[in-house]
Amino acid sequence: MKPLMSIHLRNRAFAWGSQTYVMGIINATPDSFSGDGLASGEDGAWIEAAVAQGRRFVAEGAHILDVGGESTRPGSQPVDADEELRRVLPVIRSLVDAVDVPISIDTTKAAVAEAALAAGASIVNDVWGFRLEPRIAEVTARAGALAVLMHNRSKREHVSINPALGGRYVGTDYSDLIADIIAELQVSIDLARRAGIPDERLIVDPGIGFGKTVAQNLELLNRLDELRGLGFPILAGPSRKSFIGYTLDLPPDQRVEGTAATVAIAIARGADIVRVHDVLAMARVAKMTDAIVRGVKSET
Repeated sequence: MKPLMSIHLRNRAFAWGSQTYVMGIINATPDSFSGDGLASGEDGAWIEAAVAQGRRFVAEGAHILDVGGESTRPGSQPVDADEELRRVLPVIRSLVDAVDVPISIDTTKAAVAEAALAAGASIVNDVWGFRLEPRIAEVTARAGALAVLMHNRSKREHVSINPALGGRYVGTDYSDLIADIIAELQVSIDLARRAGIPDERLIVDPGIGFGKTVAQNLELLNRLDELRGLGFPILAGPSRKSFIGYTLDLPPDQRVEGTAATVAIAIARGADIVRVHDVLAMARVAKMTDAIVRGVKSET
């Protein structure tokens, strides 16, 4: 396996393998599964709330802020590019002025990624790994941005909804869970390379919660280290997800302890970045886990 490279984003160094980096989630949506979506009204108060949340996350230990304008929860309804842009662009512009950490745009749409990068974002986080709209790879390459390529097998017909616990995927079949995820991530890597994105600007995400059953998500977390063979930094996003809720029989707002357990295991299995809602608590979990598995104290 090739050694991971260090990169600089917004004058911040990211030395993969030296510590775990925390990505704080800014949901510029009215319908987030986790209940933390910012109602995008017309008076602009939600923009102020998003900026305040971003400032707080950075103070609590976030190294990256991830802004999304379309819910990806199981069974969610898609929004068009115009509405997504209305939600995310004012938040990104304001955050770029308010904080000094890199801003990530969570989108599958090339038009949204292009506008977000022009507004100051430096990372494209695509939950379909460039497979839904391949032009987003070209947009990312032209901007010299970092790309997060996520594995995804989500299908609406595989969603089961529990009013108390939310949506989960059922009946999703894999020939070999980890081997299939690696093979499909390789497709995304190849798309990125063909578009001209250099390897040092790629991050892989196994897509915890996306087209995977509760049991498959648990197995994936426990075997996360097998993705190291791809040779890229790994992002893990287990925060508050339904596999935690179904395991503990708890709604999203009561999943902080379950999230903490999944974050600690993800780090122990090799995650370089953890994407979370509860930044203060999970930054502490990351720092403690780093002290155990890396033998060093994380720097903020």
